[in-house]
Amino acid sequence: MFVGALVLLVAVAAVRLTSRSGLPSLLLYLAIGMLLGRDGLGIEFSDAELAQVLGYAALVVILAEGGLGTRWHDIRPAVPAAAALATAGVAVSVAVTAAAAHYLAGFPWEAALVMGAVVSSTDAAAVFSVLRRVPLPRRLTGVLEAESGFNDAPVIILVVAFSTTYDPAGQWYILLGEMVFQLAVGLAAGLAVGRAGALALRHVALPASGLYPIAVLALTVVAYAGGALLHGSGFLSVYVAALLLGNARLPHRPATRGFADAVAWVAQIGLFVLLGMLVDPGALGNDIGPALLVGGALTLLARPLSVVVALLPFRRPWREQAMLSWAGLRGAVPIVLATIPVVGGVEDSERIFSVVFVLVAVYTLVQGPTLPWVARRLGFAGAGEAVDVDIESAPLDRLRGHLLSVTIPGASRMNGVEVRELRLPAQAAVTLVVRDGSSFVPQPETVLRHGDELLVVATDEVRDAVERRLLAVGRGGKLAGWLGAGGSTGVRRRAE
Repeated sequence: MFVGALVLLVAVAAVRLTSRSGLPSLLLYLAIGMLLGRDGLGIEFSDAELAQVLGYAALVVILAEGGLGTRWHDIRPAVPAAAALATAGVAVSVAVTAAAAHYLAGFPWEAALVMGAVVSSTDAAAVFSVLRRVPLPRRLTGVLEAESGFNDAPVIILVVAFSTTYDPAGQWYILLGEMVFQLAVGLAAGLAVGRAGALALRHVALPASGLYPIAVLALTVVAYAGGALLHGSGFLSVYVAALLLGNARLPHRPATRGFADAVAWVAQIGLFVLLGMLVDPGALGNDIGPALLVGGALTLLARPLSVVVALLPFRRPWREQAMLSWAGLRGAVPIVLATIPVVGGVEDSERIFSVVFVLVAVYTLVQGPTLPWVARRLGFAGAGEAVDVDIESAPLDRLRGHLLSVTIPGASRMNGVEVRELRLPAQAAVTLVVRDGSSFVPQPETVLRHGDELLVVATDEVRDAVERRLLAVGRGGKLAGWLGAGGSTGVRRRAE
């Protein structure tokens, strides 16, 4: 317990260091694991099967946090493009990377196909963390977020297939059928759990607010396990269920997202430290050359080509395609997937794991810190859009109402809006404003500012309309109802 607590504290401090230097935190976590491992403090860990099981569990939590924190209206226009990248794009990436592994690094075709599949998935944790500090337009962040949530499912299917005695050349139609079946079952399971869970939590008043985050996270795990038990894609199930739950108007939504974010950080730290302990540092030296060759082909050829081919029907500008190509980060996912051939006893599996480990470390070090510079060079610096206000809802059962806690972030267009210009429905009112540590009851002419926290009381009948109106004003300012920003004006319901 003492060692584990120290590792967590060092990892938390490392986040501060990496945020200032621009280095991805996963590299420090991997380094901590290597220091704790056989060539460091001497903690022996070589159980690839246990690492795979724990890695899957960590990925479930990471994907759940990503889905809970993703806004549906941001990624809805990007879903077709993201689906194309997660299917056709993955196929192109696997083919090109496998060819590079065979011809440049000398891997047999069977091992080369496994290598191509392992490294073809972008990492949700890496992508989500980078998008928090690199402001990009919603049309790009939506594609990147949705792709990182979708592409784990088909990639895992390919890795498992290539790690068995399966013949991809002679039985490609069987693989395609299995992939379609697993994705369909996973999607159905995620939709069912997400909708049923949202409906239940909206109508059941739990005795303590801290139970809501636990229930939501448990539902996402149920989605994963249910999809897997039905022989579907559990990873697609958990992301879809989390996406639905995160965008449902559930009580204590900010608290739920904060809890999921904290658990996801623990999962990331534990996962990277575990993978660092699993690797043999003494064997990495011989695999630096192959890792650089395969990683270079993946980063400079396979990823750009997969983006161009997958987005061909969508006619995206070349600058956006270039940004999407460079932002396709790898992280824990390829390293976890590299344990599958090790457990399956695939030829050259130990070498595949070492090459993937070096590849992820080197190219994450190259891509992560340079993303802000690439964004500026491509003209996307400062291109982020208004940030939605944070709304937390608590039910007032005996009063048949809701208490909404609203926080106005720095990029919200609610700044400068008077309380009366919110034009809330008649059954709702702003009852308190907290500003700079002091509270006061607002007047109709009170001007709202960045950082203000509002308490809004609304009846059950108008709660949804109040949330829509607050979100609309946060995006479009005082004229949101007339400028097409969506939400209700308080007089009539507008289509979003």
